[in-house]
Amino acid sequence: MKHKPIQTVSLGIQHVLAMYAGAVIVPLIIGTSLKLSGEQIAYLVSLDILTSGIATLLQVWQNRFFGIGLPIVLGCTFTAVGPIISIGQEYGLSSIYGAILVSGILVMIIAKYFGKLIRFFPPVVTGSVVTIIGTTLIPVAMNNVAGGQGSADFGSLSNIALAFSTLLFIIILYRFFTGFIRAISILLGLIAGTIAAALMGKVNFSAVGEASWFHLVTPLHFAVPSFELAPIVTMTLVAIVSLVESSGVYFALADITGRKLKEDDLIKGYRAEGLASVIGALFNSFPYTTYSQNVGLVQFSGVKDKAVIYFMGGLLVFLGFLPKIAALTTVIPTAVLGGAMIAMFGMVIASGIKMLSKVDFSSQENLFIIACSVGVGLGVTTVPNLFDALPEGVKIITNSGIVAGSLTAILLNLIFNVVKPAKTKHTASGLKAS
Repeated sequence: MKHKPIQTVSLGIQHVLAMYAGAVIVPLIIGTSLKLSGEQIAYLVSLDILTSGIATLLQVWQNRFFGIGLPIVLGCTFTAVGPIISIGQEYGLSSIYGAILVSGILVMIIAKYFGKLIRFFPPVVTGSVVTIIGTTLIPVAMNNVAGGQGSADFGSLSNIALAFSTLLFIIILYRFFTGFIRAISILLGLIAGTIAAALMGKVNFSAVGEASWFHLVTPLHFAVPSFELAPIVTMTLVAIVSLVESSGVYFALADITGRKLKEDDLIKGYRAEGLASVIGALFNSFPYTTYSQNVGLVQFSGVKDKAVIYFMGGLLVFLGFLPKIAALTTVIPTAVLGGAMIAMFGMVIASGIKMLSKVDFSSQENLFIIACSVGVGLGVTTVPNLFDALPEGVKIITNSGIVAGSLTAILLNLIFNVVKPAKTKHTASGLKAS
């Protein structure tokens, strides 16, 4: 379905707002942890926004070599935050970018072989993975509803009122309108919530006033990549983990858009993520992966047009050069964003359940796979320090509820549905292997 230019613009802005908070929090956390100056952190945020746009365009643009061609949005993977901080503190900034660069190249090399794993992702696995992604995101939404973890007014009545008023406004729009208004209900909810917050004196425009109007983005701004074995191994593990997360998002969007993914589609999708990480390293930014919150927005709005994502990616690149305009999106109060996130992340869960509806539930093995994988995913999310005693390289896998639950689903599917024991049959002389 084609949209008018004004509709494409509005829908694209909605996607930017859906991923912006998640995208900027990564450079803020990393920059602060590595003791960068305020000016350096601001530059890092702009770099991240610009390279997120480039990474998104690479993934949406399907060609012979890369790009899965789905309405997909890329941003810095949260899985990489801890490892990047550890590498930066021990080896320095240059080792971070060297490790990201090599890991991106390795992903492009192994993409062809990783794509052959499509037969290991039946609906019982993909549905479980997408459900896990949605359920593990809900705590993020609820923390934002309360005002953001660590905020002075966490859980205040004003934050709760703002969040649920925003959600109620979105529900009303979705119930009583159709077409374009329904499609941009998230965006309208965020605007209405921000206006209400401004009337309550909870909107801070200082970041907009302090930001410059324009700056040039240059490659290798912070450091020229250097190469150490331990950081390279660590970031390669992070990259492989991200591919597992992305696989669930690919299948979720394919299901939403009614497209059947082939092995070659997956290969080009994985290759695009590797290329995005290489570009991230050269711009001294981050590795990039699919953003599941935007999957919820696609499902919620019902808009699957790639032109919207093309505009959104271009807008992110544009904002990367205009810090003052980019800073406008930061005025949305955390509680308002949290109210919208409940709807978006909930739709991810609904998408996973829809995929699970294709599973044969008469099979006890399938029920066991779903039970254990969702249980592990939720368990690790609710008790994040469960595996603190494990080595750092192992914790990359175990510290993420999404990754731990996804790998559990994949492993159990292998055990129960792929590697089947030899069948036996009764004969007159007893039992014999068939």
